[in-house]
Formats: sequence, structure tokens, C-alpha cells
Amino acid sequence: MRNVTYSLAVSLDGYIMGPDGGFDWARPDEEVFRFCIDEIRGIGIHLLGRRLYETMLYWEIDDQDPSLDDAEREWTTLWKALPRVVFSRTLATVQGHARLAAGGLVQEIERLRAEPQAGDIAIGGAALAAEAAASDLIDGYRIRVYPVLVGGGTPFFAQHGQRVDLELLETRTFRSGVVFLHHRVVR
Repeated sequence: MRNVTYSLAVSLDGYIMGPDGGFDWARPDEEVFRFCIDEIRGIGIHLLGRRLYETMLYWEIDDQDPSLDDAEREWTTLWKALPRVVFSRTLATVQGHARLAAGGLVQEIERLRAEPQAGDIAIGGAALAAEAAASDLIDGYRIRVYPVLVGGGTPFFAQHGQRVDLELLETRTFRSGVVFLHHRVVR
């Protein structure tokens, strides 16, 4: 059965966006960006909320754009080919290899887990991940912690009132001070 993972950049004080909605502090350097490229190779499908989907539309650009470096071209090629499911109450259409969710998050994940496809089911976006966590659908967390305190904003972890025990599977510290943490949910 396919695992559901939640993976995003987070500030040391636990936010994915600052109080002004910005996340420029989470721009990966070359080493972290390469790590993200390797990470996306293990994903079979990506579930996104509307806001993250709209942010990631940038990567629907032409992967042959001469302004892109080699790593950006590689990321663009991988991202454009990755199947994505967008959860939105306001979007009528989506672009590229994305489709709008036909049902609720629980039903979509159950259906995707039953498919014989390879690769994890990745969840992006705090609100969508909070809904999945509240329904005990997340199997693992892949967190890139940036050495910055943003003082508020959108939290990485939702307050859903239940304890979740985790087992540390992997850590990595990058030259930039970013720390990667990979945890499995203990059930």
C-alpha cells in the first residue's frame, strides 16, 4: 500500500509562511534543491490545496527556457510529468498534469492507496495536510527546517487535538543550516 507523506519547508518556529504570507526564506540553495529533486523522484502523485497549486504553477514553465539552470530544468521536467490532484472549491479548471479532486480527501486517498501504482502519495499545503492528519491518513513527515524565526503565519502542524507518536527514520544537515527530518507515524 502506498504511503502518504507530508513534506514542506518550515521555519524553526514551525511556520510554512510568515505573517505576511511570504516564504522567501525557504528558497533552497543548490544543495537543498538537489535534495528536493531526489525527493520528488519517489513521489507517485501529489495532492495539493488551491493555494499551493497556484504557487506551483510557476513550474509549468517551459523546461527548455534558457534562463533556467540545469537543476531547475530537471525539477521542471519532473514536476510537469508528476500527476497532481488539486482540492479546491473555487477553481473550475487546472493546468498540466493536474486534475481537480472528484471527491473528498479521505475518499481520494483511499482510492489512490488501492491503486497498484508506485511512489508515495505526497500532500502539500498546510490546510490539506491538517485535514489528512485529523483523519489519521498521514504515514510520514518529511520536513526541511530552515534556520529562521518568522514569528507567526501559517503553521506546518495543525492543532487537531490528538497525539501522534513518530519514529525518526532519517536526518540530514545541509551546509546552509537547513535540517531535514524524516519521521514515520507510529500506529
